[in-house]
Amino acid sequence: MNTPAPARHGHDSEFPAAHEGSLKSYLTGFVLAAILTVIPFWLVMDHVIDDRMALILVILVLAAVQILVHIFFFLHLSPRAEGGWNLLSLLFAAVLVVIVLGASIWSLYQENANMMPGMMHPQATQQTSRSGVTL
Repeated sequence: MNTPAPARHGHDSEFPAAHEGSLKSYLTGFVLAAILTVIPFWLVMDHVIDDRMALILVILVLAAVQILVHIFFFLHLSPRAEGGWNLLSLLFAAVLVVIVLGASIWSLYQENANMMPGMMHPQATQQTSRSGVTL
């Protein structure tokens, strides 16, 4: 008796490498992620970059690159796979990265300003009483 073959919708045969990770791919992603984690710690701990804003910008760029490493090496998303639908996923991920990084910077800045008001703008926090004494 012949049994019919299970119905395939083409997902397994069209792009077999799209969802399969090799040991080499995972190790490459792990090494890149580890390097991209160690570099910001080294930059901060050894005071390699003196300008604070430049340091923050470098760390943000490294964070974005690390997110891309995770997307490509661990999630195996690429613009060629699945007829371009993964490109839409990548664009969505990029928008989320911008939102998360921007919101994180904004909220940490606001928390720092609210917790340490004298450290952010020393001129704005000094008030003078009617007798001329600075409070």
